[in-house]
Amino acid sequence: MHTVYARINNISAMLSTCVMVLLAAVSLSTFVFTADPKGTLAVSSIQVFPGNARRYANKNQDFTFVNFNLTADLSPLFNWSTKQLFLYVSAEYENKRGVKNEVVIWDRIVRRKEDADLSVAGRNKYVFRELSASFKDAAPAHYSLKYNIMPYVGVLTYGEAARTAEPVPFPERQELS
Repeated sequence: MHTVYARINNISAMLSTCVMVLLAAVSLSTFVFTADPKGTLAVSSIQVFPGNARRYANKNQDFTFVNFNLTADLSPLFNWSTKQLFLYVSAEYENKRGVKNEVVIWDRIVRRKEDADLSVAGRNKYVFRELSASFKDAAPAHYSLKYNIMPYVGVLTYGEAARTAEPVPFPERQELS
């Protein structure tokens, strides 16, 4: 006859195997649910001002302030395995040296499907500056709304929900008076 410890071991092994099979099924089922959310992103104004960075007080740099209008319905991205969405607006441009840059200027975490219908008129939340000191002769920037689906179980999924139709040029530097 089996001991109590052997029976507990058999039961816990069977339960852990069932849980692992269930989690694998949940993880694989997220590949079945595909959604392609669409939205609009429009840049209403861009202003470039000179300033000093906090880290390098003696170095003059250009700081850009971007006002944008964003509408997107991201509720199709929510299914029973979605824990939350990480959304961010990024600016993609090439500086005068030919280096490609992608800068995150705004972000938000959406935890509920009810909050996934976005209508935002805002400005950049984070500092948007050019490390080479000036946006002069920089190529126009594309702005895009990107998302990251964070599931309870499964693979992180990335995507793009909106993008400016045309690249937006940087205006001339405005001097502070």
